[in-house]
Amino acid sequence: MKKYHMDAVPVIDALHGGLVVSCQPVEDSPMDKDDIVLAYAKTAILSGAKGLRIEGVRRTEFVRKYVDTPIIGIVKRDFEQYPVRITAMKEDVIGLINAGADIIAIDATFRQRPEPFADLVSLVKSQGKCVMADCSTFEEGMVAAELGCDLIGSTLSGYTTEVVPKDPDFNLIEQWVAQGLRVMAEGRYNSPEAVSRVLASGAWSCTVGTAITRPELVTEWFVDHAKLGHERHLDQQVITK
Repeated sequence: MKKYHMDAVPVIDALHGGLVVSCQPVEDSPMDKDDIVLAYAKTAILSGAKGLRIEGVRRTEFVRKYVDTPIIGIVKRDFEQYPVRITAMKEDVIGLINAGADIIAIDATFRQRPEPFADLVSLVKSQGKCVMADCSTFEEGMVAAELGCDLIGSTLSGYTTEVVPKDPDFNLIEQWVAQGLRVMAEGRYNSPEAVSRVLASGAWSCTVGTAITRPELVTEWFVDHAKLGHERHLDQQVITK
């Protein structure tokens, strides 16, 4: 199997060995406001993040006005006839580029889509920007690399099947790294230990979203554990009676 050598790109190099923070609030939540997304972004940068992942053309443009940090831009759409959601149309690619995104992340899965993945990659490249391939399998990542994508992401690993795993797909990262790919670890990296582990395995960078910028879900984690602890306490009381 071919082992890849991926050319150096300054904006990609800027992410090397660091954290990217995905600033995507839960839709329609109290945090789903432009100024809060900007606050997330600024806080992430002040805390040492090397990059941001921002959803939407308008929000990408808004955040870009205030930060120079590399932005991975995406647009999410829900299609009736297609399962893909992430930057699946040329108009979204152009919108993100015009908004100031440095890297355009695109769904690179083999699922049905409104426009060919290869065409979207070519469009981004023609505008002098970088492409991140949001993949779910090893094979998808290899095809994306063949097409010239600058970053191969595990973003969709576990999300194209019925049951979503609890842990990150460390094995997938290691497989890609072994082929010489620049890998963005993404998807269920909910602890500092997981981030450290994946970077130690050779990932180029790691994106964290939920654990940092979705307090609604993080609060639910703590609430669930609080309930579990209380139930155990009540069970112990019953046993001792």
